[in-house]
Amino acid sequence: MPFVYILRCADESFYVGHTNDVAAREKTHNDGDGASHTFLRRPVRVVYFEEHTSIAQAMRRERQLKRWTISKKEALIAGDVAALKSLSKRHKR
Repeated sequence: MPFVYILRCADESFYVGHTNDVAAREKTHNDGDGASHTFLRRPVRVVYFEEHTSIAQAMRRERQLKRWTISKKEALIAGDVAALKSLSKRHKR
């Protein structure tokens, strides 16, 4: 099954990706064979993942999460639904 995952890097930044094997992908990043972002920020650890029914669905979700703020990603990782909803509201100008 395809997954979307979020890694927390050694510098506390996040990396969002998709894979069919979360544990193997984490190892790949930590071995230095992942993305350039994680190569420079090792070690990394998986802090969140979710399963999807298709690779296309996982890729759509990955693109969505990559656009999120750090605060929204942190709320998702913490499972803080109230904070996530609050951060997701569009504010009028």
